[in-house]
This record gives sequence, structure tokens and C-alpha cells, in this order.
Amino acid sequence: MEDTVIVITRNGMGHADETLQRALAGKYFELLLQSGSLPNAVCFYTEGVKLVVEGSPALEQLRALEAKGVRLIVCSTCLNYFDLADKVKTGIVGGMGDILEAQVKAAKVIAL
Repeated sequence: MEDTVIVITRNGMGHADETLQRALAGKYFELLLQSGSLPNAVCFYTEGVKLVVEGSPALEQLRALEAKGVRLIVCSTCLNYFDLADKVKTGIVGGMGDILEAQVKAAKVIAL
């Protein structure tokens, strides 16, 4: 999966109660870590940026992905929109150009 980019645009996964969405995201990243088949990058924009900030139930798993070399690219415009720029706990704060570059270079883009 190393030529793959995962795109996160929600504060979790699926269309359910936010608590369930966030729990599912944490479990997904945990299983991704265990799989050993890691993407090149995970891009966070719109409400997805809420997963990389203080209080996110997925922080531990996302930090572990980053420690294994997965680039976590977080949209600065989105962070500013939600007033979360000072609460980022993991990832690289970048712009839409950084997200676009990661997606263009990827052989596959998975949107969650």
C-alpha cells in the first residue's frame, strides 16, 4: 500500500453518531498499523482535521503511523476555519497544495 494515500474528510468514519464515527476511525487506524501494509500518506481536510487535534480518540494510532513513516498532512485552512490550529497534536500542517501533491503522486487514493 506504499503508493497509496488515504483521505479523511470526516471527524470519524461513516454516517452515524459522532462517537461511533470516531471510535471506528480509531479502530481502523489500529488495524492499519497491525496490517504492516502502510500508506505513504494520510490527508486530513474539512472535518477530518478534528482527528489530529487534542482530544481525538485516534491520536495514539495516528502518532504510531507517523512514527512508522506515514506522512500525516493536515489542511491549515481547515484548522483555521475550526479554530484548531493551536490544538494539533500530530501530523504536518500544510496547504491544499501539499494534499494535492500527495494525491497526484499516489497510485491509489482511498477516501474514508
